[in-house]
Amino acid sequence: MPLAHALMTSLLEKSSSGYDLARRFDKSIGFFWHATHQQIYRELARMETAGWIASTAAPDGGRTRKRVYRVLDGGRDELLAWAATPTEPSDLRDDLMVRLRADAAIGSLHLQPELTRRATLHAQKLAAYQAIEARDFPADAPLTRETALQRHILRLGVRYEQGWLDWTREALALLAQWDGPAAGASDQA
Repeated sequence: MPLAHALMTSLLEKSSSGYDLARRFDKSIGFFWHATHQQIYRELARMETAGWIASTAAPDGGRTRKRVYRVLDGGRDELLAWAATPTEPSDLRDDLMVRLRADAAIGSLHLQPELTRRATLHAQKLAAYQAIEARDFPADAPLTRETALQRHILRLGVRYEQGWLDWTREALALLAQWDGPAAGASDQA
C-alpha cells in the first residue's frame, strides 16, 4: 500500500498539520502501516505537487511555518481508483520461521528465549489493542458505519496478536516436549 493512500485516508478523516497527522497516524493507521515522520513529510510534499492535497498556513498568525493539509478532488479520485484495484494478500515473512526450520534440520538452536521474548511482545500489543477497544468502542455505545469499520479493523489486530501469542506458546510447549525447558522460557508471557 502506498503511503500516500494511507495519508489521504487519514486526512479525509480530519484535515491536519503534518505534525498532527504524523501523531494521529502513529496512533491509528500506524498500527498496520508504518512510516517515519520524515517519510510522511516527504510524501505530503509529493502529494501536494501531484495535486492530490493542498495546504494552507495554519491559523496561528504566522508564528510558525505550520501548514494544514486537506484532500482535493484529485486525491479523492486517486484514492477511489486505488481502492478499486485488487491486491494480493501479504505473505508471511518472518525470520523466526526460518530459524525453526533450521532447528528442525540441525537440532536444538535454543530458540526458547526468543520465542518467550516474542510472546511477551505479542501480549503487550494485544493488551494495547484491547485497551484501545475498551476506550474507543465501549460495549454500550452505538456504532456508526465509520466506527463499526474502525472497530472491525482493530478486532483484526486483536485476533492477529492473540493468534501469534497462542502459536508462540504452542511452539514453546513443542520445543519443551523435545528439548526440555530452556532458561528464560519458564514464564511464557
